[in-house]
Amino acid sequence: MRHLDETEGRPPTMGHGKAKRGIPSKSENFNEWYPFIVEAAELVDKRYPIKGMDVWRPYGWKTMKLIDALTHAEMERTNHEEVNFPLLIPEHLLEKENALVSRLKRAREEGVDPDELRDEDEEGGFKKEVYWVKHAGENDLDVPMFLRPTSETAMYTMFPLWIRSHKDLPLKIYQMVNTFRYETKQTRSFIRVREIHFFEAHTAHADEEDASRQIAEDLEIVDRLMHDLCLPIIKAKRPVWDTFPGAWYTIGIDAVMPNGRTLQVASCHHYRDQWAKAFDVTYENLEAQQTHCHQTTYGMSERLLGAVVGMHGDENGLIMPPKIAPFQVVICPMIRKNAEVDTIAVAHELGEQLKSRGLRVKVDDRDLHPGQKYYDWEIKGVPLRLDIGPRDIAQGTAFAARRTGGKEPLAMDNIVDECYRVLDEISDELRLRASQHMGDVVQPLPSFKEENGVWTMAGEVKDGHIYELAFDGSDAHAEVIERTTGFSFLGDATDPYDEPRLCHMTGEPTIRRVLLAKTY
Repeated sequence: MRHLDETEGRPPTMGHGKAKRGIPSKSENFNEWYPFIVEAAELVDKRYPIKGMDVWRPYGWKTMKLIDALTHAEMERTNHEEVNFPLLIPEHLLEKENALVSRLKRAREEGVDPDELRDEDEEGGFKKEVYWVKHAGENDLDVPMFLRPTSETAMYTMFPLWIRSHKDLPLKIYQMVNTFRYETKQTRSFIRVREIHFFEAHTAHADEEDASRQIAEDLEIVDRLMHDLCLPIIKAKRPVWDTFPGAWYTIGIDAVMPNGRTLQVASCHHYRDQWAKAFDVTYENLEAQQTHCHQTTYGMSERLLGAVVGMHGDENGLIMPPKIAPFQVVICPMIRKNAEVDTIAVAHELGEQLKSRGLRVKVDDRDLHPGQKYYDWEIKGVPLRLDIGPRDIAQGTAFAARRTGGKEPLAMDNIVDECYRVLDEISDELRLRASQHMGDVVQPLPSFKEENGVWTMAGEVKDGHIYELAFDGSDAHAEVIERTTGFSFLGDATDPYDEPRLCHMTGEPTIRRVLLAKTY
């Protein structure tokens, strides 16, 4: 092994800089940088012989499980109970869902009450996306089955067996499972896959008001989780044409990627009693009458990790938010020829001290050149690196390098508190950077005017931006905007304007703040 003193081979910082070792430039070509980093950082291996079904590697799976742990904690805090439903769903339940979704979609298009329409044999829901299981060994199954794309049909078949009276409400359950959808578009790790690591919460309530309170709670959970992931988000009530056909309304939660495109990382659906009517989910109220429940769902997926990778990474690799970093601190003992102190032993003692206080730590005592170690942990985004050399030990310090940039000696006699302080500051720095990016990306939409029935836009829109506008117009107006800009309506932001502004299309005052973006 090559011996060196504390300064030789030690990079000045762990922050932004020029891309190295063949890493594509994130700023110049995000679409090449992203898949390279996902594999180089050993999050997943895409070489499994089924397209869109990646193999989670240990480092990636640890990261995802830490995200899951944050979600579990929120579910526990809000009195949700965990369940686990079978992977297979019989064909007739899909047909039931498709009939419901088709009817609701048609009612929306025709502007009538869904109860006025019959279920029809029309394709809807996930019918075009499911994977079928039709054989067991050499035998044809009497009842074909499919792999769950989500779990409404499976769960709501059981709800009538669990819910009898108002005393059983609210029912709040969740599960973390894999779902399967035959994605026909180009696959991309975490962002667009065919086997999805999925979280879904399903609730049943006595009335619309209580279900609406659940949606508010879901959005609070979202805010708490995104704070830990250091991700600013857009929460927008989807336009009617982009609402899940089985929902009264849908709120999409979108992260902003470095190229300005949005990535939906979560969604909340308020179903009212539409699914309850289809699946006969009723309860006996205080007047001893059978009443349909009101239901909600809240879902997230591994897209959360994709957003973290895309938003926080830099030219040199990942930058993991401390809350979800598999290793929050990596310790690299420095070795100097003829040194009187065992730096490896000191590093392990320090590692145990930090672990005992709740930090996730890795001591890298591999027989490798220091530069290789630095590169490995830099590309994996470990927030904090501590170098321990003979001189550091003599001075009672550890040399700390932040993945976000910056270096400083940390006093060994207060090292635990100092590490926690630095990690908190790294989280704050990531939030600041991401918020600044969001602020730079969101721009006002150029004005529109109409002459002789023809709409024109006074200016141009550019890729890499999200556009906001005051809007209280019709679906036809929205179609004009989408066709003119090439951007899609995300919907009404949950944080409207403080004061009325004039609608882009009608000129009437409104506080509605609508967002447009190009999406994944």
